[in-house]
Amino acid sequence: MPEGPSIVILKEEIQSFKRKKIKKAGGNAKVELERLNNKTILDIKSWGKHLLICFDKFYIRIHLLMFGSYRVNEKKASSPRLSLQFSKGELNFYACSVQIIDGNPDEVYDWTGDIMSPSWNDKSAIKKIRQNPEMLVCDALLDQAIFAGSGNIIKNEVLFRIALHPKSKLGKLPLKYIRAIVSETVNYSFDFLNWKKAFVLKKHWLAHTKKSCPRCKIPLHKEYPGKTKRRSFFCNNCQKLFA
Repeated sequence: MPEGPSIVILKEEIQSFKRKKIKKAGGNAKVELERLNNKTILDIKSWGKHLLICFDKFYIRIHLLMFGSYRVNEKKASSPRLSLQFSKGELNFYACSVQIIDGNPDEVYDWTGDIMSPSWNDKSAIKKIRQNPEMLVCDALLDQAIFAGSGNIIKNEVLFRIALHPKSKLGKLPLKYIRAIVSETVNYSFDFLNWKKAFVLKKHWLAHTKKSCPRCKIPLHKEYPGKTKRRSFFCNNCQKLFA
């Protein structure tokens, strides 16, 4: 599942279609595609893992889910979920969720909760963490209401960076760890963005999918903890557990 930094890259890649008129919309998405014909794209935004293509009084929300993909000015052999044709160029989205939503995304989305947004607010995230004392930190870092855009790679790498065990309870964490989670999630997300653009992201992974701890030189544990049951890679020796 693409994480927030990858959606920012997508948003940046298709900015050239801003202010362009859609000549024809197609695809197998179960939405009112005819509504998009001859409409001009006013803005292209991202929030967390959502790509938002904005028009006058409505917007398209695209979520790439686990296996979604896109093509700019080219097609795949498979049928697109959404295809937008312009006088010059095209956008094609595959295996994703597509919704057409009335209104303005600024009235719906809390930009202060997006880890990639200039409006991100540390204090708001800390408040949300403190409101969920029984939640495990591995679940919190995947909770889009707290860290919009954070995914499993970010989760594993942030927890290794700050030496915190994924099965720690939020309510047991000292304030310095809460602050570290919040600040390092943003820091790592922008590192992720830069490494992804340079095609070197995997080279910088310290814990995600790794077999040994680079600090302790012992095997890492792989488990599926918490309610989210997503893969966690961690060191029982150097990542402190607060339970």
